[in-house]
Parts: sequence; C-alpha cells; structure tokens
Amino acid sequence: MNTTTPRRWRRTTAISFVSALALICLVLVAVGCRRDPVVLGEEKIKLRVAYLGLTCEAPIFVAYHKGFFTEEGLDVAMVKTDWDGLREGLGMGRFDANHTLIMYLLKPIEAGMDVKITGGVHTGCLRVQVAAKSGIVSVKELKGKRIGVPTHKGSPPHLFASRVLKNAGIDPSDEAKEVTWVPFPPDVLGKAVADGRIDAIATSDPVGMMLMDKGVVRTIADQAVDEPYSDEYCCASVVSGKLAKENPKAAAKVTRAILKGARWVEENPTAAAEMAVEKKYTPASKEINAQAISKLKYMPGIAKCRVSIDLAAKEMKRAGLLKALTNPDELTRKAWQDLDGVTDEWIKGLKVETVKGGGRPPLMAPGMFAALCEGRQLNYGCCGVD
Repeated sequence: MNTTTPRRWRRTTAISFVSALALICLVLVAVGCRRDPVVLGEEKIKLRVAYLGLTCEAPIFVAYHKGFFTEEGLDVAMVKTDWDGLREGLGMGRFDANHTLIMYLLKPIEAGMDVKITGGVHTGCLRVQVAAKSGIVSVKELKGKRIGVPTHKGSPPHLFASRVLKNAGIDPSDEAKEVTWVPFPPDVLGKAVADGRIDAIATSDPVGMMLMDKGVVRTIADQAVDEPYSDEYCCASVVSGKLAKENPKAAAKVTRAILKGARWVEENPTAAAEMAVEKKYTPASKEINAQAISKLKYMPGIAKCRVSIDLAAKEMKRAGLLKALTNPDELTRKAWQDLDGVTDEWIKGLKVETVKGGGRPPLMAPGMFAALCEGRQLNYGCCGVD
C-alpha cells in the first residue's frame, strides 16, 4: 500500500494551517494597532451630519476632512441646510448630528422637539452695542429705548440681549414700557444705529466685530468677556433624539469626532478657516474667516456644557422667553444626554496635530477687517440667522 501521498497531504495541510494561523495573528495585531476602532469587516455606521455654512461650524468640517468621523467608525454624509431645516431635521431624525446654539434649541426642546445636547464646543460671540458717539454707557440705560435685532425676534442675538436686559432690571417682554425691538437685515444694523433710528443693536460676529473695527459702535455687553456669560458655551454638539435612543454608541462616536474637531480648531484656527473656505463651506475670504474664528474659544467640555444649559434655561425663563410653567432644571435634564466615553477626562487626553502656519493670525490694524468685509455677505457668522 502506497502511503506517500497521504503523508505529503498531511504535511502540506499542516503547513497551510500554520501559515493561515500566522496570517490571522498578523491581521489581529495590525487591527489592534490601528487608530480606527472599527473591527475588521465591520460595516461603518452611516450618519447624516447637517451644517449651515457658518464660520463657527469649523469643527464639523475639520472632523470630516481630517478623518475624525472615520476614526470613530462612521460613514458621514455632510448635508447643507438652513436654520429651520436644521431644527426640523434634527427633531424628526432626518439629520443625526450638528453643533449649534444652546439658546436656539431650548425653546423648541421646551415645545417637544426631540434633540439632545451632548458637549460644549465654543464660548460666545454675541454682543449688545450702541453707537460710538452715544451717551449710553450701560445696559441699564436701555430702558425705554429701541434695540435693533438681526432678521427677527427669537434670533440668538435677541435671546442674548433679552437675558442681559433682564439682569439689568429691564423687562424685555414689555414693549409698551420697557424696550422696543426693531428687526433689521444684518447688514443694515450699523447704519440704523449710527443715524439714530435705533438706540442699540444686538449682534453676532462677524457683524459686531466689523462694526467695532470701523468705529461705528461701542460694546456695552459682551458674551465673551462679561460675567456670568464668559464661561458659558454658546454652541454645543447636538444629536437627534432618535439617534440618542436607538444607537447611543453612534451618538457618542459622532460627538467625540465633533469635539475633537473643536480641539483641532483651537490649535489651528487659521488652518481651519482656510479649510472651510477652500472646501466651499463658508462664503468668506480666508482672512475674514481666520480673524472671526480666532476670536472664539474652542475648548470642548462636558460638565461645563451642562452648567451652560442650566444657566441659559434659568435666564431665559426669567426673561420671559420660556413658558411660565416651565421648570428650567427639568428642561436642562430633558435637553442633556450623557454618553459613554464622552467625558472631561477623555477630552483632557485628546492629542491633535499642530499645523505649521495654521495658528492664530496676527491682529489686523483698525479698519482692515471692516475693509475686507465691505461688500460681502455678512450672514455667515457664528450666530446670525437668515
């Protein structure tokens, strides 16, 4: 009986088995060393991330083009929308995530919109300003005055100004005796206050910054530097209630990617500004965008974000911007979502690259920023509303 063939077959089979086992081990080691946490062969999670094309949305653009979404195992489609579409899309689950204004979300959440705030992105860029030659030097002096707001009441600058007025002892909801709100297109606000049609304006960047640069206005309340607003997050990462409920793991992934994007922007504001313009997300020049982004503080945070929601809810209630029966603490709980792996400890451990030449731009001489802005569309700022 011939036994040569079986022995050779057994020897070949053993060698093939060992080779295959070695190959599997190498693959497993390689996967373990990858930054991408996706398990080999696992299908990436498809998500739709909405954006408006604002200057301050740079972390979203960075997360997409620097691969932070991909590192989290996400296959993200970027979808441009408008303000109304953003709120409706998030509330209905047509969009999965974005980062936007906390104050702009609280009233819809009070009314039942199903979205969850998941982490702080950057501090504020809202102001109350008066004409440069005005005799008004404090917010208290705005009682009985006319205040211009961009586009309509309910815009973020109006919400901020209402809180500021209430804290100064003025009832922003009493237009018969206390204050008169006058909507204007954003690019008309400066002329309206300069020629005396109104006494003050509520603005956001880059409009407010441009008007100061031109010497048209003085600031009497600044969200970026005045207490209690200076440490308050203006914008935060947000996910649809549908995603938070059905796939909290994916909600955590998209939040981490956006917050990492924010950390990258803080380290590389000029590079982030250039990216947003080059990729045609933001209709601004690179110079304008870099100056605007550099004025913001992109320091992501979790605990402080929840405190910011609570402060905004309480002050909006006091200012009459929420229903009389609304409990601000309950609204904060309703708006907030804790997510696994999205913590301040995780944020402290974040490491991002430093791009050569991508840091903070030199401050422009007075008048230069305004000159760059002349003739350009000005509703692309942080908190303007179309």
